[in-house]
Amino acid sequence: MKCEITIDPACEEKVLIYAREKNLLVEEIQRLAEQSSTELLGYKDSEIAKLDPQDINCISVINNKVYAICDKERYLLKERLYSLEEKLPESFVKINQSCLANIKKMERFDTSISGTLKIRFKNGYTDYVSRRQLKTIKERIGI
Repeated sequence: MKCEITIDPACEEKVLIYAREKNLLVEEIQRLAEQSSTELLGYKDSEIAKLDPQDINCISVINNKVYAICDKERYLLKERLYSLEEKLPESFVKINQSCLANIKKMERFDTSISGTLKIRFKNGYTDYVSRRQLKTIKERIGI
C-alpha cells in the first residue's frame, strides 16, 4: 500500500483512502482517523473535560445550550449542533432538530399508536425521533 502525506497549514485536515476493497487495514485507518479528529471539550461547573465521542450517548440542545449527555454526566459544549453533526463519526445520527444520537448507545425503541418512535439510551435518557428523521433512523438501525 502506498502512502502519501501533504502538509499544508491552510488546509482542513482530512484522510483520503483509495483501496480496491474494504478490508481490516482500511477499517482500522478509518477508525483511527475518526477517533483522533473528533475529540470534544465539555464544560461542567469550573472543570473542562476531554470527551471521547464513543462515551457520549447523545448531544442535545436544552434551553438553547448544547449538551453532551454521557453515562452519568452532562457537559456543556461550546459548538453548534450543525457543526458537531459534520465533525462526529458515522455512529451519530440526527434523530430530531435538537438531538444527535449515538447508535451504539441506544438500548430500547418504543413505538406508539401514532407512529412516533421513542429511543431509550443505556444511561436511561430518552428522546423522540421526529417524523422527518424516522425513515433515516429505521434504515440506520436496521428496522
